Amino acid sequence: MKLYRLILLALCVGLYAGLMTIAQEREPGAPKPRVFVDFVSANNIVVTPGHSAPVQFTFHVQDPYHINSSKPLTEELIPTELHFSLPPEVAFGKLQYPAGQLMSFPFDPSTKLSVYSGDFAIKGLVMAPGQASSGTYTVHGELKYQACDNNACYPPKKLPFAFNVKVSSASKGVPKARATKTSPHIHN
Repeated sequence: MKLYRLILLALCVGLYAGLMTIAQEREPGAPKPRVFVDFVSANNIVVTPGHSAPVQFTFHVQDPYHINSSKPLTEELIPTELHFSLPPEVAFGKLQYPAGQLMSFPFDPSTKLSVYSGDFAIKGLVMAPGQASSGTYTVHGELKYQACDNNACYPPKKLPFAFNVKVSSASKGVPKARATKTSPHIHN
């Protein structure tokens, strides 16, 4: 009976602690983290072992913000980069970042910066090694960026996202058509 009461007490304390954590996270006066960039989508990715497939990741920069491109024009600016945590059945080829838009801003109208704003897409190749097992694998990605508006830049942020890669069994190939006597492609 004492063990039952002890377990019940432990459950009540755990439940109370959990509810307090949720209440603190949803506290109306607590500031919400500022959102600068959203992950919009990744195309459906299906790849066979030993081959590659194209992939495109689309992101949206909230108005009125912009983020530095992958190749900012000065060393002080933090570039936008994608990083992945990959299962052994999936690999990535070189990513292709879009060219940034050259824009000047009120804080220094004489200087142009290379930035992304609105929608932008990063392209690449997904590969499955020849020994990869068939299945659907979740890949976790992270977009590292620094957002700015017309007056200030904000601390660098990381946007986590996830997508699936389906590794299909190796195709057996399409059977070749056999020539018949009526085929115009018979070469004797």
